[in-house]
Amino acid sequence: MGSPVRVLAEATPDTRDRYVDLLRVASLAAVVLGHWLMAAVTPDGVGNLLAVVPALQPLTWLLQVMPVFFFVGGFAHALSYRSLLRKRPEGTADSVYAAFLRARLQRLLRPTMVFVLVWGVAALLIQLLGGGDGLTGVTLRLVTQPLWFIGIYLAMVAFTPPLLRLHERYGWGAFAGLAGAAAAVDVLRFAAGVPYVEFLNFAFVWLAVHQLGFLRADGRLGAGPGLHALRRPALLAGGGLITAVALVAAGPYPLSMVGMPGEKVSNMAPPTLALLCHGLWLVGAVELLRAPAARLLARSRAWRTVVAANGVAMTAFLWHLTAMLGVYGAMLALDVPLPEPATAAWWAQTSLRLAVAAALTAVLVAAFRTFERPAPAAAVQGHGPLAALGATLTLLGVLGLSMVGFAGLLEGRTALLIAIPVTAPAAVAMTLCGWLLVERAGRGRGVR
Repeated sequence: MGSPVRVLAEATPDTRDRYVDLLRVASLAAVVLGHWLMAAVTPDGVGNLLAVVPALQPLTWLLQVMPVFFFVGGFAHALSYRSLLRKRPEGTADSVYAAFLRARLQRLLRPTMVFVLVWGVAALLIQLLGGGDGLTGVTLRLVTQPLWFIGIYLAMVAFTPPLLRLHERYGWGAFAGLAGAAAAVDVLRFAAGVPYVEFLNFAFVWLAVHQLGFLRADGRLGAGPGLHALRRPALLAGGGLITAVALVAAGPYPLSMVGMPGEKVSNMAPPTLALLCHGLWLVGAVELLRAPAARLLARSRAWRTVVAANGVAMTAFLWHLTAMLGVYGAMLALDVPLPEPATAAWWAQTSLRLAVAAALTAVLVAAFRTFERPAPAAAVQGHGPLAALGATLTLLGVLGLSMVGFAGLLEGRTALLIAIPVTAPAAVAMTLCGWLLVERAGRGRGVR
């Protein structure tokens, strides 16, 4: 009898789009590698390599691949929701929605809840024992930052049914509406100086990218024989890249596609029209690579690698900053010299740091991977409003925690979440309560 990965890989139906699975893994891996490379840690704190060497900022146009992950999410969510609709002979829209939320969020939230609880307990113990200074304090603040991605993804799952209906009615028009709304927000922000309007683009920009996944699910990004299938992805990539370059060159947008310390404007937080155009070029580019990638994934060894990586990708993403900061902490504890960032000695040490961080991440994945295993299929019944409330609470909780971190836990440190001060305990409570509501609402009696 073969290994679980081999069995799962061999059982993959011919109809499965394997390239989507590769994109999911590759985009998360690029984010992890980018975080490891950008960290400029010294005994005085943690900085950003891109701020030390601004000439490296164009690399973010390749390494900022979160749009690809959200694009893939749209594709998967469309297929999943339609599949549930087909399986509900007498279910209501509310019950299908609840089951959909639970099914899509389970593998995302289970490892996230474990991460939050483990780090919450560790942070409390550290601070009760008088720790929390220096790199330890920085770690307690930084390890939760990637949770913003979980919050955005939650919103995408929650809005899938209504946005899918808009897509089915208007097609490219639904995407154009969201993209136009993102452009209007930037005009109000930069030209009219309307306060706080920029935060609307957390929805418009990322949901527009998500909408491209719906178009892909319906074969509307590239269809037809031969070179004809490449025409639309090429237009998307070329148009997105040219527009993004023009916006950065002529507008108020910074060059970096990730947030930079000290900059007045970030393309990421909140997202800008420039980031949306960057997402268009990336989506077009990966679609142009679809055919050669499909040929590669037809090979059993390559597909088994993708299957294995997909089974632990979220766990690795959640814990990769823990591993990286753990490596630097160990170096400081052992009095290993930390060269000045971007010096020759720093670059010479980079490969060793990355290798140790990867090994430590593998250890953490081995410890926590069981929480990412798929649970048994849920019944296609449930309580839609309760599931929506749970998703909202979880979204607010993880976004709040990504902002406030675990530093200053005993002092009641707060951060502003939509103009409301939130503490780490309050964010954890919202996250856990929301997850439990999603679990409860998505369960019911019926056909599996």
